[in-house]
Amino acid sequence: MTQMPIKDNLTRSIYYAPRGRFRMFTLGSELSRLYLHPTDLLIGIIGAPGSGKSTLIRGLFPGLELTNDDDGINKRTSDIFDFDPNDFFAGHTFHLDVHYELAFHQHHHIVDAIRTALLAKKRVVVEHFDLVYKQLGFNAQIIFGIGEEVRVYRPSIFGPSPLKIQQWAADHLKYRLMAHTAEDLVGKVLSEFYGLKQKQLHSDVRHGFIIGLEEKPDIDIFVLQNQVLDIISKALPVSAGKGDYVMFGGDPFYCTGKRIHVKNTSQIENFRMLKEYRLDPISGKYLLVGVVGEEPIEVFDEHPPIQIESTALESVLKNPPTDR
Repeated sequence: MTQMPIKDNLTRSIYYAPRGRFRMFTLGSELSRLYLHPTDLLIGIIGAPGSGKSTLIRGLFPGLELTNDDDGINKRTSDIFDFDPNDFFAGHTFHLDVHYELAFHQHHHIVDAIRTALLAKKRVVVEHFDLVYKQLGFNAQIIFGIGEEVRVYRPSIFGPSPLKIQQWAADHLKYRLMAHTAEDLVGKVLSEFYGLKQKQLHSDVRHGFIIGLEEKPDIDIFVLQNQVLDIISKALPVSAGKGDYVMFGGDPFYCTGKRIHVKNTSQIENFRMLKEYRLDPISGKYLLVGVVGEEPIEVFDEHPPIQIESTALESVLKNPPTDR
């Protein structure tokens, strides 16, 4: 009996979009393992500039030479425009940034290059696929959309349309930018005012972030929140610095996702923090949670209260909460 591969059942999968470079590399590697077929030749990447598309591509396809990214431009012409189907030693996978290439090529030249490569059974990774979708006349076999989340789609004749994916990505990216900037401001305050530089876990919640601490700090979260709000109110410009640093005004702060920020701290909307540390009994870390935007923090009301102080999972399992 022939079984349908589980990947063929995919319609959409959703993941939080990591903000650090290495976390995005890891996610890309996992998505490649879970969702890509060897026969996937046309792969669409959709998202606004600065959303982390190039980093995700590097995780999905290690070693693939990109025509350009936010840190620089490859001055050589993309190999896909010089591709000869009769060249046995031609590469198998091409990267094409449509937004960038439109500065040098007409739409029909880009479409012809994609079609020629696909007819030769070559793989084409098309960044900003939404910009060439109508001219190409057919959809990608799999699409990765990046906004506040990373969404994986395997389109059918019923969609989804790359244009709608692009609209979703553009509408929701702002929450990721605000959350990341607020997260780094919290880290900056923890380091400069409290000397807290211990190893931290960084994770995500909807419209927000989680910082996991090895020990419960003696820091008043209400005071910490107000210190961050004070920095936000100063309307400091935010920009990518040299190396792995983001600049708040003229002050550098270590960050491996330095371009995934708002342009000014005043653009962070409605920043607030959960008023208590939450202990994760499995990892043993104390979670410091912050959110942005207008949505209420409803998810936290659904969590069972954590009354224990021990970080030993065994004690949690032996003595479960009785008020569930």
